[in-house]
Amino acid sequence: MRLVLVGPPGAGKGTQAQFLAAHYSIPHIATGDIFRANLKAGTELGNKAREFMDRGELVPDAITNEMVASRLEEADAVNGFLLDGWPRNVAQAEVLRAMMVEKKTPLNAVLEFSLPDEEIVARLSSRRTCRDCGAPSVGVDKCPTCGGEVYQREDDKAEVIARRLEVYAEQTAPIISFYRNEGLLISISASGSVEEITANAISALSRVAQ
Repeated sequence: MRLVLVGPPGAGKGTQAQFLAAHYSIPHIATGDIFRANLKAGTELGNKAREFMDRGELVPDAITNEMVASRLEEADAVNGFLLDGWPRNVAQAEVLRAMMVEKKTPLNAVLEFSLPDEEIVARLSSRRTCRDCGAPSVGVDKCPTCGGEVYQREDDKAEVIARRLEVYAEQTAPIISFYRNEGLLISISASGSVEEITANAISALSRVAQ
């Protein structure tokens, strides 16, 4: 299974990515993990990215694209993968399409997790994070994992969430139309329990030829 996940912040994409990757026995490839691995290993691409990051600038698409391409060449991704956090825009989606054409292994599906803005704001603004272990929680005064103090991150405040949704609509949402036109888009609701969403995702993907 070669799969891309898309969805707004707060839709639970990262959580679902882990379950789906395990279900299909494919690597969960998140751009954040790729960046950290390249920086830690001091690769040529990592060093190039660090130059921009040290100046407080965004890492250019060309470097990110090359990092992803390199990751997809690794042995565990030969028979499938789940991309989470990339592509983020139509230009990157076109780069991925070209990669797949070259490999003669097209994507199977692009799974969109859909959630109304008001539910996203309510979900994220109620979220708290443990100062000690970093685990997320909702509606508690102490971390259920380690008992540490919980706090609200700056990017979980309502006004910041609203801006994050604006950025998503401007930059990332257009790839939904791109993949709909490609005939690859499958959209499911991100409302419900984690288990319900996972079951709905697997059911929707079961109709995709592998």
